[in-house]
Amino acid sequence: MTGGEHVLALGLSHKTARVEQREKAALAEKEARAALRQLAPDPRVDEAVALSTCNRTEFYATTTDLAAAERALVEVILEHSQIAPAELDCATYALQDERAVRQLFRVASSLDSMVVGESEIQGQVHAAWELAAEEGLSGPLLNRMFQRAMEVGKRVRTDTMIAAGPTSVPAVAVDLVGRAIGPGALVLVIGAGAMAEATTRSLAAREVGEIVIANRTLGTAHRLAEELGARAVAFDDLPRELQRADVVISATDAPHIILGRTLVADALSRRARPEIVMVDISVPRDIDDSIAGYPGVELYDIDDLERVVEASVNGRELEAERGEAIVDEAVRDFAGWRAGLSAAPAVRALRERAEQIRRAELDRAARRWGDLSAADAARLDVVTRSIVQKLLHEPTVRVTDAARRGDGIRQIETLLDLFDLPSNRP
Repeated sequence: MTGGEHVLALGLSHKTARVEQREKAALAEKEARAALRQLAPDPRVDEAVALSTCNRTEFYATTTDLAAAERALVEVILEHSQIAPAELDCATYALQDERAVRQLFRVASSLDSMVVGESEIQGQVHAAWELAAEEGLSGPLLNRMFQRAMEVGKRVRTDTMIAAGPTSVPAVAVDLVGRAIGPGALVLVIGAGAMAEATTRSLAAREVGEIVIANRTLGTAHRLAEELGARAVAFDDLPRELQRADVVISATDAPHIILGRTLVADALSRRARPEIVMVDISVPRDIDDSIAGYPGVELYDIDDLERVVEASVNGRELEAERGEAIVDEAVRDFAGWRAGLSAAPAVRALRERAEQIRRAELDRAARRWGDLSAADAARLDVVTRSIVQKLLHEPTVRVTDAARRGDGIRQIETLLDLFDLPSNRP
C-alpha cells in the first residue's frame, strides 16, 4: 500500500434519498455479489465492499485515482439496480479518505442510522465485509478499516446510552401503531425474516389480542409463531387475514410488491369496518403506496417513521455526541496508521541500503583477512548488525512518528535525499 492509495465511499442513504429512490438502488445479496465481481477486474478500483440496507446503498473502495473509481462505482450501481442515472445523480454522495472512513465508522456505530442506537447495522456491515472477502475484493486497507469499524461500533454501544429507548425500525414501527394495538386487536405481520421476527417480538411484549404471521414459506412462519405464541398462515391466506386485521406490518425482503392494489381493495370491500393501519418497513416496499388513498386506511412507509424516531432521539442527543467523540478519536487513529504506511517504504529502503553496505564491508574485510576464523566472522557479523540497528533506530522511529502525526512528508523526503534512496511517491 502506497501513500497514493485513497479511500472512497459512494452511495445514497435516507439522508439524501426518499424511500422510492432507495428501493430502486437496493442490492440484494445476488446483485451485490454480481457488482463486486464486475469490479474485481476493473483497474480503477483496488478493493471494494458493497453495503445495502433498508436505509442506504454504499460502496467503500480503495483506489489511486478517485475520479476514475467514482465512475466505476456509479456504473455498477446503475448496472445492478433499478435506479435511473438522473435519480442517482441527485441523491448520491462521494466521500474521500478521512471523510470516507468517518462515514463507515458512523454507520457501524448506528450514528448515521434512521434509528440512532439500532443494533442491526453491525451485523449488516459485517455481512457486507464477509461478502467482499468471499469475492476477494477486501484487501489489507479495507480489512483494517472494517475491523476497526466493528470495534468502534461496539465501543459506542458499550460506552454510551444511545441504545436507550426504541432502537430498531421494528420497535419504532410498533410504537407508531401503539394506539391501534390493544387487548382485542389482531395484528398481521407479513414476513418471517430478521425484521419480521423483531417486529413480532416487540408485539409479543405488548397486550395484543392476536398476532398472525404470514410468510411465503409456511414452515418458517410456524417455527416463529410457536415460539412467540402467534398463529402462522401462508401467503394464500392473506385476503382472509386482511379482512380481519386491525394492524398490518409488512417486513419482507421480497424484491416486489406483496400487497397490491387489487388484493387490498378486494379485502377492504369485505371488511365490516374500513379502519386499518398499515406499516411497510421493507425496502423495496411491500405495499402499493396508492393504497394510502383508500377511505379508512392509514399507510406508513419507512420514511414516515422519522417523526417517531426524532421524538425517541431527543433524550439521547448527549449520548450521540459522546458517540461522535469516540468516532472522531478512531478516525484520527486510523489516519495515523495510514500515514505510518507512507513512511514504511522509505524506512524499508533505508534498512535495505544499510544492510547492503554492511554486507559489502564484511565481504571486503573477509578478503583482506584471509585467516579470519568462522567464529570471528560470526562475532563480527553480530557486532556490525547491532551497530547498524542502533544507528537507524532513532531516525526510523522519528520519521514514522512524524508521518503518523501528519507532518512526515518533509522528513521522508529528506531521508530519501540524504541517503540517495528511491522515492516511494506514486
